[in-house]
Amino acid sequence: MVLKGIALPIITLLLALGIQAGFSQNISKASFPKGFIFGTASSAFQYEGAVKEDGRGPTIWDTFSHTFGKILDGSNADVAVDQYHRYPEDIQLMKDMGMDAYRFSIAWSRIFPNGTGEINQAGVDHYNNFINALLAAGIQPYVTLYHWDLPQALEDKYNGWLDPQIIKDFAMYAETCFKLFGDRVKYWMTFNEPDTFTVQGYDVGLQAPGRCSIVLHLFCKAGNSGTEPYIVAHNVLLSHATAVDIYRKKYKAKQHGSVGVSFNVIWFEPETNSTEDIEAAQRAQDFQLGWFLDPLMFGDYPSSMITQVGSRLPRFTKAESGLLKGSLDFVGINHYTTFYARENKTNLIGSILNDTVSDSGAFTLPFKHGKPIGDKANSIWLYIVPRGMRSLMNYVKEKYGNPPVIVTENGMDDPNSQFISIKNALKDEKRIKYLNDYLTNLLAAIKEDGCNVKGYFVWSLLDNWEWGAGYSSRFGLYFIDYKDNLKRYPKDSVKWFKNFLGSA
Repeated sequence: MVLKGIALPIITLLLALGIQAGFSQNISKASFPKGFIFGTASSAFQYEGAVKEDGRGPTIWDTFSHTFGKILDGSNADVAVDQYHRYPEDIQLMKDMGMDAYRFSIAWSRIFPNGTGEINQAGVDHYNNFINALLAAGIQPYVTLYHWDLPQALEDKYNGWLDPQIIKDFAMYAETCFKLFGDRVKYWMTFNEPDTFTVQGYDVGLQAPGRCSIVLHLFCKAGNSGTEPYIVAHNVLLSHATAVDIYRKKYKAKQHGSVGVSFNVIWFEPETNSTEDIEAAQRAQDFQLGWFLDPLMFGDYPSSMITQVGSRLPRFTKAESGLLKGSLDFVGINHYTTFYARENKTNLIGSILNDTVSDSGAFTLPFKHGKPIGDKANSIWLYIVPRGMRSLMNYVKEKYGNPPVIVTENGMDDPNSQFISIKNALKDEKRIKYLNDYLTNLLAAIKEDGCNVKGYFVWSLLDNWEWGAGYSSRFGLYFIDYKDNLKRYPKDSVKWFKNFLGSA
């Protein structure tokens, strides 16, 4: 039984347990339950390139990445790592490692260049060929329908996710994919990280479409940080529920697939054992994971959001609540790092901004008294805290009734530095330790705590274009030589993973 009012006791319990699995060099695929899936993850915009080929329409990220000042290194994803053309080679790399599955996204604007209307057959042919090639190699396709690349035509037509029309258009796109590919694709994610593109795109303006109303923000030309993120999230949730309803009514009986969402989840540890900080950590989680998962599990937003946001938070009708509740077959979790959370007592900025970041009344940072919570990767937000994986899995188990979970992303990045030779860049011991330690904690959550986790996808197969960071960040198991025809070189983590997977 799932109880909505047990959030605070869960956080307190996890604090008391202090759960963390120790470092182990002996874990392998054989350590995990039979049928547990291992794969790598990617997205169309970060990987494919070929942005003007075979009828693909422009997306909000094409526009955003070609706008001055938006991307750290001034790059764009017009070529990315060219997986559109090189997928046979990349599939072979996965097969050689022994991977069971590949998580990738379909570019909406390759299927519908204008978001709606006539289907682009060249785009359909590409994904058919791609899916068939994966299956021929013994690799299961896990498909994300929306990984942030909204067709620009829909943004121009009615401001995209801000208008309820998007619900119908997304559902039509999703059903088209179910119809075209669902005979072979058995795992679907409607959305990747709805919290990320909602907040980054409509609250702080750091991702496409770059809307915000933050005072002194130099690059936001339009938006309302206090209302738009909540409107977007509302439309995303209803889009998901509508698509799942279509799948279950028209396709599931024949195709036997499952539909979920991939949520980004930072684990939040209370900075102190005080009630205020424990409650702040819970609110921080409510405004991240709970914002989207609570409606899909319980039919409504977390009570803390309803209280904190007030009339700015859209509400569901009884019919919408019924459509939302239970509309997940599995919970996808993208987890990389852990932060501290504490009560934001003054909140002077929040009282001015009225935005999602400040509405929670929680202050979250990876530091306590100036000391970092763990070793830092390259990204400014990514600190290595393996115990967070186990705590998070237990939180999902306790709060949401132990649903099936797939870790749809986990990994860390190194810098892309011209001063590091390829030979040295391939020596990624830090990544190997990261993967080993996070997987060790994941295994403990499964074996010792009974968490219902079914699979794990490492981000990422290849170094790739990392959104606002451009090419400055390297998350791949394979090194990409951007100066020499995008050649793929295996890092030491490839050897580690091959041994890990080959021991089953």
